[in-house]
Amino acid sequence: MNSEKKLEEQLSGDWDKMVKKAEIEDTYAEAFDGLYCRVIVTADDEETLKKAAEDATATPSGVIGRLDSGIERWLSERETPDKRKGAILQFWKGLDKRKPLEDLVKRFEKELSYRIRQDILVKPFTAVFDALFVKPEGKIDMMERVGHCGDGFEWEEQLYGRNMIVVPIMVPDFLIERFIGYARGISGGNFWYMCKTKKAVMDAGRKALKAISKIEGIITPFDVCSAGSKTETKFPLIGPTTNHPYCPSLKKKLGKTSKVPENVNYIPEIVINGVSLQAVKEAMKAGIEATLNIDGIVKISAGNYGGKLGDYKIYLRELFS
Repeated sequence: MNSEKKLEEQLSGDWDKMVKKAEIEDTYAEAFDGLYCRVIVTADDEETLKKAAEDATATPSGVIGRLDSGIERWLSERETPDKRKGAILQFWKGLDKRKPLEDLVKRFEKELSYRIRQDILVKPFTAVFDALFVKPEGKIDMMERVGHCGDGFEWEEQLYGRNMIVVPIMVPDFLIERFIGYARGISGGNFWYMCKTKKAVMDAGRKALKAISKIEGIITPFDVCSAGSKTETKFPLIGPTTNHPYCPSLKKKLGKTSKVPENVNYIPEIVINGVSLQAVKEAMKAGIEATLNIDGIVKISAGNYGGKLGDYKIYLRELFS
């Protein structure tokens, strides 16, 4: 037997062991169309950059009509327009077929301006640049809700080959590109990794997030999410509430209506948004693969709404076919 064939059989055997260790359920994730923008944030130092990027993306709130967001990746000085360290951030607004697109874009603009004004502009020596790498469906004029923070003293200037707004502030000065493009992408891709141990929750989560981060155009708004939700609720004022059939602490109380499998004590979720359906599928596959050989992982599943709400069904097993 030649060495190439031996290696092929070894890899095949290793894969069989991983799949046997954690069953991949025959189910699907339900995903949605969404609008997103992709920006680069830069700063003079890593501490300020990290604070600006994390603050601006810290509160995923798409389920309550606001924005989901996340850090796609960190950038070196060679990768940014102003040759400073940076980060690529994504901001997402869900689409609602019952509402005019124009109204959704206006809400998107308003919510995006809050994140930029309150979390980035207020950090010393920061700048924001458009980083959309596909043809934009439209562009948001940042003068209206961000530039005018200069109270009429703001001005435009050609800097770094871009049309920038200079906003005069007490620690001079904040820079933002005049127009930020937005496009359609896929939100809500997800998988659940059902765990026997608390250690597995974090060990598998870290490995999954690291694997997902290598896929271009992807964010995980919640990172490791401990609170998967459902749309049906007794308290509409709150919005989506706990997915009670999958709460391990309710297994005895719910009896036969509990959907928590044997030996499962924790059900974390990783939610994935991406610039394309293919990118989301690649990220889901990478994340799932990273969890399969972790001790304490019992089963891989996904969240869906019975096919009633989402625009796409992403079948888990088909990711590996």
